[in-house]
Amino acid sequence: MRIGVLTGGGDCPGLNAVIRAIVRKSTLHYGHDVIGFRDGWRGPLEGDAFELTLASTRGILPRGGTILRSSRTNPFKRADGVDQIRASFERLGVDGLIAIGGEDTLGVANRLHGEHGIPIVGVPKTIDNDLGGTEMTFGFDTAVQVATDAIDRLHTTAESHNRVLVLEVMGRHAGWIALHSGIAGGADVILIPERPVDLDHVCEAIRARHRRGSFFSIVVVAEGAVLDDGPEAIGAQTDEFGHARLGGVGDRIGREIERRTGYETRTTVLGHIQRGGTPTAFDRVLATRFGVAAIDAADARRWGTMPALRGGRIELVDLAEAVASLRTVSEADYHVADSLIGLPRA
Repeated sequence: MRIGVLTGGGDCPGLNAVIRAIVRKSTLHYGHDVIGFRDGWRGPLEGDAFELTLASTRGILPRGGTILRSSRTNPFKRADGVDQIRASFERLGVDGLIAIGGEDTLGVANRLHGEHGIPIVGVPKTIDNDLGGTEMTFGFDTAVQVATDAIDRLHTTAESHNRVLVLEVMGRHAGWIALHSGIAGGADVILIPERPVDLDHVCEAIRARHRRGSFFSIVVVAEGAVLDDGPEAIGAQTDEFGHARLGGVGDRIGREIERRTGYETRTTVLGHIQRGGTPTAFDRVLATRFGVAAIDAADARRWGTMPALRGGRIELVDLAEAVASLRTVSEADYHVADSLIGLPRA
């Protein structure tokens, strides 16, 4: 067989580990050829691909990013997108595709397979950890560690200057990074998209800390946290999947905290630092397990499936299940943080 591989959407620590696992298992055990498509779905649309071999993937395990590069290209925004992909597969002799990505990339993969019969296996990837069908996605552990390290550093300067420090982390629809890094870093307030922000309650929680003798506070907020008029967006443009570029909620919350409480407040936006650089050992192992399961599924022609982590084991699930709904933070998930923070209730 001849298997294509692509990486779509935002880059993520562990992508290269998946690619390496696919190539090594395919070459050493199945004898299949593997080619890599460049720049997400643009590669199959334009037939832009190159051979992936043991030599070309040597040494990429600890590297962040993706050697295939990525984009947010949506084939369904092209009138002849599906036909272009079919033509590329035929010209390159591709028997099937492994698409590594998040909600948008796998949504396209599900439509291409389910509606058009194109043979595809998906691999779940997102630092936001919000993809349905799997208990965890690789990249999340690395992002949480980076955010936790940032909170640890912010603690020392916040305490030294009696300041409120607001840290904005990634998380468009789900607050997993904010929740886990906030708990791990000992944040005093954690704000997530799943819970509308009540600034009165936030400010009262900070005032209560001052009354208890703690004259600094750490507030962690996900970029998709919702204030009265919705999430903050930078500009009016959206990408090919209809997503606005988010940003600014941390700065807005910081200004309001200072205005309402009189406490000096500063904001830090962690941004792309969270998804760049070397993946943690956990993410390398999880990504490798996903890669091995993906090439196993392709060899068995289990098209339309995706490897998922369930109960510590890797299982194949339907792509349709993976993209049916997002995995968001529930009240039960938030309970631990709520217990520690004691944010006042209305």
